[in-house]
Amino acid sequence: MKKRAIILILDSLGVGYMDDVKETRPQDIGANTFKHILDNAKNIEIPNLEKLGINKIVKHNRLKKTKNTASYGKLNLKHYGADSYAGHQEIMGTDPKKPLMKPFVYYIDKVKSDLEDEGYKVQIPNKEKPYILVNELVVVADNIETDYGQIYNISAPLDYISFDEVMEIGKIVRRNVEVNRVIALGGRDVKPEQLIDSIEQREDGLVGVNSPKSGVYKSDYHARHMGYGVDPEKQISSILSNSGKEVTLIGKMQDVIECSDSAKVPAVDTELVMEKILVSLDNMNEGLISATVQETDLRGHAQDVEGYAEKIMIVDKYLESILEKMTDEDILFISADHGNDPTSDNSQHTREKTFLLVYGKNIKSVNIGERKTLSDISATIADHFKVNKPENGESFYDMLVE
Repeated sequence: MKKRAIILILDSLGVGYMDDVKETRPQDIGANTFKHILDNAKNIEIPNLEKLGINKIVKHNRLKKTKNTASYGKLNLKHYGADSYAGHQEIMGTDPKKPLMKPFVYYIDKVKSDLEDEGYKVQIPNKEKPYILVNELVVVADNIETDYGQIYNISAPLDYISFDEVMEIGKIVRRNVEVNRVIALGGRDVKPEQLIDSIEQREDGLVGVNSPKSGVYKSDYHARHMGYGVDPEKQISSILSNSGKEVTLIGKMQDVIECSDSAKVPAVDTELVMEKILVSLDNMNEGLISATVQETDLRGHAQDVEGYAEKIMIVDKYLESILEKMTDEDILFISADHGNDPTSDNSQHTREKTFLLVYGKNIKSVNIGERKTLSDISATIADHFKVNKPENGESFYDMLVE
């Protein structure tokens, strides 16, 4: 009989700000993504999530009080801040390290020196808006689309340089900095001048390429995320792959999780993500299917309550087919990686607890409580397959089985 674990992440669908935000992120006090969508959306019908037991977690009078078919609980974030990349690494079993929060100018001389030592031509063309230009093609600077000092981008025009070489530049940057993430990215039909002309300075001082304005996303977009303190070999995906199990990564999951022997399925459109899960269930005999619905997070950034609700309903529609395809040996985990409250005063991620629903035809429907880390998902999957545990997380598998 087929035996699979399915992880379905609804990116940014948090269920209430974490207890530590009063000290760490006071701007997130009051954030509650799922509740505020339910409060404000004109239309939201999620019968399959209701049957699984979502209202045991969100406790909203707009939802039906039905008997839950899944186990349920909440997960706290162990990673610092509220970051999709760090959240996904934690879900897969990484024990997060606390990064530094520094603008790129803090490291600019160190990075420049190391790139030069490796034989690159390196310039800082504008001392007033400092960034690095490598070989007159590649821009190394702040990511101006996220929180202050969290991410640096290496932006490249791929008609002039291969993505492999962009990655080599990215690796040099990564070894010199201690921020959360370094992203190597590029696209075609983009001239070097377009990247340079798209460099902007935010009010808080960050300097970087305005990626949508540059056109880098439009044609043959490539991206690779390099995290701080992440060892893919200690994550459940690699542990299962090294144990001879199949691994399929779908949507944003394949953008941010490194697992050398895995099937990687790009997808942003929510219906496509859900359809690819169904295809994987048809084709996989034993292993892990891990997928991320990214469009929920995009709607959070756009502060679009109705659009956010629409994406949740698309997921709910497909859940019925997923549940039907599950065997008696399968287990499904549905959760999120942080919050992104579309009703908040800004369009950034919010540090929120995440909901957790765990369903299997032969597992109990119990309250698994409030857990300390997103990694408990991977620790539980390790027990399900009887393989080595990831570096982080405590399994709750014994609570689910007789």
